[in-house]
Amino acid sequence: MRASGAARRPARQRRTGPGGVRTSRARPVAIVAGLVLSFSLFTLFGTVVLSLLHLPAGLIRWVGIGALLLLGAAMLVPPLERLLERPFARLSLRVPRIKGDGAAGGFALGVALGAVYVPCAGPVLAAIALAGATDTIGPRTLILTAAFAVGTAIPLLAVALTGHRLADRVRALQRRQRAIRAVGGVLVIALAVALALGVTDLIQRRVPDYTQAVGDRLGAAAIAPQVAGTGSLQQCQQAAFTGTAQLADCGPAPEFAGIDPWIGGAPRTMAGLRGKVVLIDFWAYSCINCQRELPHAEAWWKNYRDLGFEVIGVHTPEYAFEHDVGNVTAGSRKLGLTFPIAVDNRTATWSAYRNVAWPAGYLVDVTGTIRLVSLGEGRYDKTETAIRSLLLAANPGATLPPATDVPDATPRNKDRTPELYLGAEKQQGYGGAGGYDSGTRAFTLPDAVQPNTFALDGTWTIDPEGIRARERAALTLSYTAQRVYLDVGGSGTLTVTEGGAVRTIPVDGPPDIRTVVDRQTSGAGTVTVALSPDLVAYSLTFG
Repeated sequence: MRASGAARRPARQRRTGPGGVRTSRARPVAIVAGLVLSFSLFTLFGTVVLSLLHLPAGLIRWVGIGALLLLGAAMLVPPLERLLERPFARLSLRVPRIKGDGAAGGFALGVALGAVYVPCAGPVLAAIALAGATDTIGPRTLILTAAFAVGTAIPLLAVALTGHRLADRVRALQRRQRAIRAVGGVLVIALAVALALGVTDLIQRRVPDYTQAVGDRLGAAAIAPQVAGTGSLQQCQQAAFTGTAQLADCGPAPEFAGIDPWIGGAPRTMAGLRGKVVLIDFWAYSCINCQRELPHAEAWWKNYRDLGFEVIGVHTPEYAFEHDVGNVTAGSRKLGLTFPIAVDNRTATWSAYRNVAWPAGYLVDVTGTIRLVSLGEGRYDKTETAIRSLLLAANPGATLPPATDVPDATPRNKDRTPELYLGAEKQQGYGGAGGYDSGTRAFTLPDAVQPNTFALDGTWTIDPEGIRARERAALTLSYTAQRVYLDVGGSGTLTVTEGGAVRTIPVDGPPDIRTVVDRQTSGAGTVTVALSPDLVAYSLTFG
């Protein structure tokens, strides 16, 4: 039976606070709003601090797992819980009292409480760090923070607005509070163990991600509002990874964003390219995979441009030196590229396409719809067949020239050594003794270099992206490949020693690929490369 009208609170009556002072109904909303704003800003500030410290992603992951384990243990063991809460209890006492019972005073109070809430929410933030520790401040990080803030605000606001009513109805839960916290502790510990063992990754691979379409739309809305139907774009990207890509509707092609400058012509827009078949080709000039793919894009451009075909090269840098427009221009000239190039130094166009690889191609039809995605090298005949098909669909009576005949240089030796980054920030494959932190120090070559690793000898300066040669600097690599490439720049020489043979390679100019090993067939080998002082090396790649 409904309560009578006399028993209800009058619609415009305001609740009273301590001492009978009337409190604005907007105050709880203002408190939560201030808390969420403050919490979000402090969280993003912490993300910036972590990125500036250049902590390894693996370290952050294990710290997060440790925090979850500690939280679970605290929920099971009350003395440990009280010990962990003690510092935050002291901190909460330092929050200044905010005068005023209106919305403004409530908002100020919420801002102050947000600073306290950040460390109190640390275990939850640790879980977020496990998923996004490698992100920089950008749309993904902002969306992640906003989603957590909104998720935090909803229950806080519900409690603030209805807490006086809930209090009378949760007595049973209060009596079972210890058991509920114990169950929660077990679940948190189970989550931490699952994260440590990679069980969550296995589940993600095996169970269809029914929430991904929503996440994709949120991400696309933040990155490029003009992108619609991006779930299908991701499906096309996944098909490209698995080698099953074919002509499909992958959604509308995003507009170019953040391009400065354009090389080889006036700025282009996707809207202005309507009516043409367009290949959007993502590349970086010192990427060996791109250097093997780009001759095909150049050949298609020359073969079909008179029939309404365009190639737009989007140069998105991986290294700092690839931001230099002069280096990009020189690199494109060296590769013989004549199609227009968009310099994507802010990675805005890369993000709009949510691209994940160098090289990558997005084939767009005359309506502006992405029809085929290619990631990495190879399958050039399939891409050219799709180009010809779209041209004929747009011009049924057209006569196409013969297909291009550019050799496919994609490596076929699947056992070859994977790419090895040399800088401290992304170092992979270091097999020498001692640490590999940023700074200058002397290295000693070990007795043996293990397969697929490298070791240093002499004095080197280790930087975040590369390594700078000093006195008697040499690098020894144990590899499996037919060809070995060193991305190196500066002015000097490389002295390459393998199997008793010694040869010298001159280096002069911006960082780029130099071939240090070129064998008849693929196989295992060990090579030593001595670098003259001040040469800087960035990566080792293989073919």
